[in-house]
Amino acid sequence: MPPFFDQVEGFENVSPALQWAIFVVAVLIVIVAICSVAVSIYLSIRYFFYNRKQNSAGLTGAEVARRILDQNGLEKIKVSTWGSMIFGNSYSHYFHKVRIRRLTQKKTSITSMAIGAQKSALAILDKEDDPDMKRRIVLTPLIYLGPLALIPIALIGIVVDILFFNFTGVVSFVSVSVGLLLYVVSFLLSIMVLKTEIKAQARCLEILKAQDMANDEEIEMMKKLFKLYNIQYVNDIIMQVLEMIMRILQLMANSQRGTSAND
Repeated sequence: MPPFFDQVEGFENVSPALQWAIFVVAVLIVIVAICSVAVSIYLSIRYFFYNRKQNSAGLTGAEVARRILDQNGLEKIKVSTWGSMIFGNSYSHYFHKVRIRRLTQKKTSITSMAIGAQKSALAILDKEDDPDMKRRIVLTPLIYLGPLALIPIALIGIVVDILFFNFTGVVSFVSVSVGLLLYVVSFLLSIMVLKTEIKAQARCLEILKAQDMANDEEIEMMKKLFKLYNIQYVNDIIMQVLEMIMRILQLMANSQRGTSAND
């Protein structure tokens, strides 16, 4: 099978097998990106639909969160909008806080109830020393910093290679490998985050039903909403994996071009 990218800049002297691999991964990235957009649009539609539908208890997202926290001995956990612009609706172990966006905090919708309850359920898992939650808390910095560290670490390695090693490529390779390792670790931890999110979703639905804060119809609506969130999350993870594979393939292609140039 002849190489089909030989005339494309950046693909000179790259083996046909590697060219095909890069092409296939690029196609997969496009497909996943299209799926991601489709899921995001559908999720937004359902989100706004449930956000306009009032919950039967007449409770805001903040009130739901506060009630669940208090009923589980977590009075010290604050419910606040502070930090939600950056971290979104979330639970912070380090700041003892459930962050809820301003609109979610004030609305008495199905969506607001689901979000307030689910983030409070994460705090309950934390209190109960759930093993998955404990690992998530300890490794949270890696989850966020892993993908961001790849390019800076690679650039530092290249600069050091140029300044002190006459650009032999060894330091550059090591630095890029370290960056990719952090990226892989971040991906693996993202799966663990999804596991705790699903646990919290199931827990909050149990609480809402047991405390008569939501009826059966509302519980089913929230299940559908959570399912869409989970699909979006999995889609994002798949995209991260494909991007990581593409970067590795590009490194291999660069290595082949460099070897051919030296020859």
